[in-house]
Amino acid sequence: MEGLDPALVIADRTFSSRLFAGTGKFASVDLARQVIEASGTQMVTVALRRLDLQANLDEQSILSAIDQSRIQLLPNTSGARTAEEAIRLARLARSIGAGHWVKLEVTPDPVYLLPDGAETLKASEILVKEGFVVLPYIHADPVLALRLQDAGVAAVMPLGSPIGSNQGIKHRESIEIIIEQVTVPVVVDAGLGQPSHVAQAMEMGASAVLLNTALATSRQPVVMARAFAQACEAGRLAYLYGIEMRERKWQAQASSPLTGFLRDEN
Repeated sequence: MEGLDPALVIADRTFSSRLFAGTGKFASVDLARQVIEASGTQMVTVALRRLDLQANLDEQSILSAIDQSRIQLLPNTSGARTAEEAIRLARLARSIGAGHWVKLEVTPDPVYLLPDGAETLKASEILVKEGFVVLPYIHADPVLALRLQDAGVAAVMPLGSPIGSNQGIKHRESIEIIIEQVTVPVVVDAGLGQPSHVAQAMEMGASAVLLNTALATSRQPVVMARAFAQACEAGRLAYLYGIEMRERKWQAQASSPLTGFLRDEN
């Protein structure tokens, strides 16, 4: 979409792809590598708890599937139940050379994996002061999004619906308010299960989307990676150049003239 859409900028990095990918649930490292390539993503998140933080990275590590010369590694604190746990994971990641970017997840609820807003804000404030580029996973809460922006986060990542649920966007109005009010990028994260969900998020004006389960558990992950990438681009172009919400009308309007060719000749 070069020339049609300004590039996405998060912190000090520019992205041409607005589709971000997770790495959980793939059957193999090789499959994850193929999906990453097919999706065209330039941001890939890896759960820190899945890594042996004391070991050298080898070909069996999920990190071997990520070409960090062109893809931004985004370690995440999945599994952290408190701000303290999340901060400790982020510091460990940086200490082994995983960088200073972090997807901040604080999810004390083991059933629905819903984020704790208070703990997320607490952790964000500390990590930003320590020089991390923080992308927090949050409820679709406009007030929290603004507070996190004030704390210095690089983007906000409101959930569309619970992680791995494939329900799509269940909090549309709240996400639209977040997009309207914040100035940092808004990445819709979690619950997007179909290409149409991705297109919808982008049509709303989201800066990007993040996928994992919908790719990893599909019958043909590599093919679906292409489908999701195309949906992401289509939704973005529709947002930029498509019909405006204010132009919607209740009454039908003919696309062709209805006069001049059905005259009564008698």
